[in-house]
Amino acid sequence: MARQPKPPPKTSLAGDPSTARRAKTAERVPGTSNAADASSGVAAARIRLGRVFRAESGAYFMLLGTTLFLVVFGLIMVLSSSLVQSKIEEDNFLSQAGRQSLYALIGVPLMLFAGRVPERLWMKAAWPALIISCFMQLLVVATPLGVEIGGNTNWLAIGSFSIQPSEMIKVALVMWLGLIVTKKQDRMGDFVHGIMPILLVGGGAIGLVLVGGDLGTVMIMAAMLFGALFLIGVRLRLLFLPIALGAIGMWLVAISSESRMKRISAFLQENCTSINTEDCWQVVHGTFALANGGIFGVGLGNSAAKWSWLPAADNDFIFAIIGEELGLIGATVVIVMFVLLAIAFARVLRIAATPFGKTVTAAVSVWVIVQAFVNIAVVLKLLPTLGVPLPLVSAGGSALLTTLFAIGIVLSVARDPEASARQAARAEARRVAKATGARNQKAGAAR
Repeated sequence: MARQPKPPPKTSLAGDPSTARRAKTAERVPGTSNAADASSGVAAARIRLGRVFRAESGAYFMLLGTTLFLVVFGLIMVLSSSLVQSKIEEDNFLSQAGRQSLYALIGVPLMLFAGRVPERLWMKAAWPALIISCFMQLLVVATPLGVEIGGNTNWLAIGSFSIQPSEMIKVALVMWLGLIVTKKQDRMGDFVHGIMPILLVGGGAIGLVLVGGDLGTVMIMAAMLFGALFLIGVRLRLLFLPIALGAIGMWLVAISSESRMKRISAFLQENCTSINTEDCWQVVHGTFALANGGIFGVGLGNSAAKWSWLPAADNDFIFAIIGEELGLIGATVVIVMFVLLAIAFARVLRIAATPFGKTVTAAVSVWVIVQAFVNIAVVLKLLPTLGVPLPLVSAGGSALLTTLFAIGIVLSVARDPEASARQAARAEARRVAKATGARNQKAGAAR
């Protein structure tokens, strides 16, 4: 007589017999179950924490590390370059450095937070951000709230609080440009339906800044707009005419202002070397500061130019103080750091998986790198004085906060470049499934 096969062992709710035995053992050994639960809880928390700080590419760390280095370096140089002027104007050696440190303490967490925001939220915020920032700039140029500094009306003052809306327009343009390129990605080869709407809206926002007379910021914003379009693949022949017309317009604005013409004349003069010539004062003393530094510099804090010889020593001409105190070596380090920043932006641009990611990365990279080039070129007398700060290094709260926020948007692309593509694919799948279900429902109702 054949043996009856043995029935399979009874399993507990935990799964298999071995699990049941482990559970009984845990019951016999006090604290074993709690230890296992605690171990699994720690492992789960570790996994969640790893997901929070996970980065898909080394470009994230390269961009983040270079940015933080420049911010810390800038705080040190703002402290050194602003001591004398802060004492003269506010009777406090540390007033300017303290404000800049506060802006950095706000801006760095803001950048890290922006690095966690998904793409779809940036696109939803694009239009509101552009409208609000343009409205604030309109208050600057059309109401008594606008404040003129150095011949440019680009500050909005409400009581003791002041802000530079043109810097906000830069960030808003970055998000808006990413949104529009995403919507019109199949029309970017068509000038009328693809490029012209971008130029009209973007040009209008830039025009509001131009009304205030801030030609340096206008040049940076125009370079950001056209440079981003070129880097994402728009043909140069579609951009040539707008670029030419924009250059002619900025030249006409420049020659219409007496103060700007003085700056241009000072730049063009070969013998603009007299320290008593007002128009040459800043450029000449910036050159003196660089020459005084030599190769190794006079030492941190030992600048002579900051003793009221060099205007805007902690802002537009901070690179001259860097060259004087830290020498050619220190100035070269700053240039190398911006080169590394450009490489980090290029790596993020290469791995970005969506039109939005590519566009915002291109726009922010052109903004930061071109502005750094212009600032350094002005100090080296390769360009006329334009009044733009050195990104992440110069004193200025609005500029620091908006630059860090814009870099945070790029960090959100670098952190997980495929995330937006996956989200878009899931959204498309849900849309297709919903449409298919609706068709099936209609077909069933018809039968």
